[in-house]
Amino acid sequence: MDIGGARLRMLLARLALDAGSAVPAGSLIDSLWGERPPADAPNALQAVVSRLRKALRGAGTLESVTGGYRLAVRPEDVDAHRFEDLAARGRRELAAGRPEEASSVLGAALGLWRGATLADLPDVPFAVAAATRLDELRMAATEDRFEAELWLGRHAEVLADLEAAGTRHPLRERLAVLRMRALYAAGRQSDALAVYEHTRAALDEELGVAPSAELREAHLAVLRGELGSPRTRSEPAPGRLPARLTSFVGRDDELKLLAELMDRSRLVTVVGPGGAGKTRLAVEAVTRHRAHRQGRVWFVPLAGVSTPDRLADAVLGALSSSDLRPSDGRSPGPEPIDWVAGLLNLGQAVLVLDNCEHLVAAVAEFGHDLLDRLPDLRILATSREPLAITGEALCQLGPLALPAEIPEAAGSAAVRLFVDRATAVRPGFALDESTVGPVVDICRRLDGMPLALELAAARLRSMSVEQIARRLDDRFRLLTSGDRSAMPRQRTLLAVVEWSWDLLTEQERVLARRLSVFPAGAGAAAVEAVCSDEALPAEDTIYVLGSLVEKSLVERVGEDDPRYRMLETVRAYAADRLLRAGERETVSAGLVRYFAELAEEHEPLLITDRQLDSAALFDAEYDNLVFALRTAIDGGEADPAWRLLGPLYLYWHARFDARSDTFVADVLRFGDALPDHVRAAFTALHLLANNSGSVVSDGELARSVLDECVRTGAMERYPLLVAVTLLTAHLFGFDDVVACELRRARSRPDGWARAMSYLMEAFIRADRGHWEGGADALRRALRGFEETGERYGVAMTLTNVARSHSVRGEHREAIAASERGVALASELGLEEEIYHRTWLATERMRSGDLEGAWRDVDAARRRAQDRGRRHAEIELLACVAALHRRSGETARADQTLDRLEAMARELLPEGVSVGQVAPARMANLLAAGAAARARELLPAAV
Repeated sequence: MDIGGARLRMLLARLALDAGSAVPAGSLIDSLWGERPPADAPNALQAVVSRLRKALRGAGTLESVTGGYRLAVRPEDVDAHRFEDLAARGRRELAAGRPEEASSVLGAALGLWRGATLADLPDVPFAVAAATRLDELRMAATEDRFEAELWLGRHAEVLADLEAAGTRHPLRERLAVLRMRALYAAGRQSDALAVYEHTRAALDEELGVAPSAELREAHLAVLRGELGSPRTRSEPAPGRLPARLTSFVGRDDELKLLAELMDRSRLVTVVGPGGAGKTRLAVEAVTRHRAHRQGRVWFVPLAGVSTPDRLADAVLGALSSSDLRPSDGRSPGPEPIDWVAGLLNLGQAVLVLDNCEHLVAAVAEFGHDLLDRLPDLRILATSREPLAITGEALCQLGPLALPAEIPEAAGSAAVRLFVDRATAVRPGFALDESTVGPVVDICRRLDGMPLALELAAARLRSMSVEQIARRLDDRFRLLTSGDRSAMPRQRTLLAVVEWSWDLLTEQERVLARRLSVFPAGAGAAAVEAVCSDEALPAEDTIYVLGSLVEKSLVERVGEDDPRYRMLETVRAYAADRLLRAGERETVSAGLVRYFAELAEEHEPLLITDRQLDSAALFDAEYDNLVFALRTAIDGGEADPAWRLLGPLYLYWHARFDARSDTFVADVLRFGDALPDHVRAAFTALHLLANNSGSVVSDGELARSVLDECVRTGAMERYPLLVAVTLLTAHLFGFDDVVACELRRARSRPDGWARAMSYLMEAFIRADRGHWEGGADALRRALRGFEETGERYGVAMTLTNVARSHSVRGEHREAIAASERGVALASELGLEEEIYHRTWLATERMRSGDLEGAWRDVDAARRRAQDRGRRHAEIELLACVAALHRRSGETARADQTLDRLEAMARELLPEGVSVGQVAPARMANLLAAGAAARARELLPAAV
């Protein structure tokens, strides 16, 4: 297909390089125009996208996605991606000792090339970078194929191509080694030596460096007459790497990191919890190391080594089983370590020491001694804690990546691993609408841990994926179908966790089981306050906690103010240990006390200029706070229950959390055990201000509730009651109560309560049509909230200020106020931001700025989808319908209203109607010139 125009080709190439993935609009703009984008870059990009859609004519779909665009083709349909996959597969086949398969796969990969890379996009920065990378991959694949051919004895067939490649790339040392091998095999030893001399001279002249160890060893082997082709093996040699019987999924970043660490460091340890896949990652990494191509990698499994004194014998056994002999033919010395050093004294080599956690001290001493004796040796270890010796580099291995949302499930490594293992157990298993939900649930609840996912997938022999997901509360009983050939402690989930637990000291076990009481992890201060006692003194806690982090039982998250959390599987095991130790009630009581005090400390700060810090603390500790509240309620502890509920309700107020009323109702059941002012306040919140919409309609009851709040002093203790009281009194027509409470609130020293009273006055005046009086009250409210520094109050007031301007047709002022409100709502992370943005879009539309309105609609829709707020989409759809109508698209406006009504029937309580629909349909009919039909809707609109 001929795509005319450089800009179209640039866009197509940029999208094809990320085929099937969304590319942000900003990235596309940078790729197409660089540092000099057009003045209206988003519109310019959209124009290029439209032209490319027409040019493609069905050859591929160019989709608009949130924040960007996507070329809707599979990566394997793009030659560049297919080449990369085939090249990687060929390299794996080569590393596994299967040159025939490697040659075939690499030939297919190289056969995809047609000329130079992205040749029609010269000097385009992103294309130059991509071409450079692909050219390097192409050259590496070419070298891999040459090597496979040499293994197969086809030196005569490839020698001419090798010579040509060497002429084009005189500085590539691996290519020089391959040429030397081919020439040597052809009986041309002097020519092989000449290749070395030419390459050495070129490296010195061009780069000022000496030849690599690999090239020097090849040169020495030619001189000695010892350079031969590696023997083809169908199975790993004894003492070498274990067979890889399943595909390797994910861990691309970790593989890259390991390669970098092994280049820089001589001791690298893969550290992580049991079941994270440390062994498999280490094996995969060393198959890609140059020492493996030379047959100089040895794998030593230490899981079965019970005592430190047997360590050297285990290593020696692995080396001896591969027919390795001392390089000089002499006995190295009397000790096993002497024999190991003698056997490994053969140049560059890698020793893999697997499962070191129960022998850490011995492995550290042994490894240090070997590295000191053998300067060309590298050690790759796997352990649940570091070896902690000088020069050690760590590769921390945690869970596989989890999907953020269900639509993104197929791309996450955890889901891909589960599906891969599931299809092996149950052929035909696929990720579709019926399975994606349970699969994502399984992956999340198992923390994305590879072993747990593999054990769960194995259960598909006898269960459905839904049944597995439902039984994860009993995970240790469920996940027992492990590999019978594995060590006993690696066959089941319970065995893996128990093995880690058994390696802990007594103090570490005490802290680990007590940590399980925190559902969301905790900071060091909380851990010390809740978990310490005589058996675990407070001053020891931070050190024991650090030890648990070192042993991969606890994860440290964050730097400045770190939190400590357990993987859910470890926490489940530790919780059982806590119960068996008889400590659960005591530790839970400590957690309730700590978080009740913390919540009370920060409650007044939530409505001051320290709001952001306190809200951030509530965000971080939310699960712990709610768990403490539920524990207090279930335990019949009235005092900590109401002390926790007050601060949480104030936090919930800004987030419209419907669960708040459930907790209020539960606490009210304590009855007379609550102080009078607490009972009065929570009764008012329950009957007059709950989020379910089912507030009291009995005026006499409402008045008695308000009187009780005043009598008990609840109004002074809970400032939020100012809004509840004034709104309720206004709605029931209690003008005397409104006047009295406005005076009372304004006589208080509490600046927030005074500002709220002015905001409620503005609402009441506007509701009665007194806009001018309301505008004055709004100005006072805004000034009051700004003086306190409380952002939520400012944001609420700005919304009302904007509407006041809108009523008077002052669109510029309305938009300015609304934009500021949106910024504050976004800063606070409020769900209300969606409504602020929707209203801002409506106001832009009224001002005639339809393009700006659509931008705000898109932003509001993204927020609603990101946060799962489907209710917010009802108001958003009303705005979209109006935008379509004002754009002359009345049919699309009606279709949008149909969606709005369907969503309202699904989401809103029975009997609740959507007031915007009838007026909106009337407007559509009038815009279409159907006045008679519009008149029929007038009663419903009124």
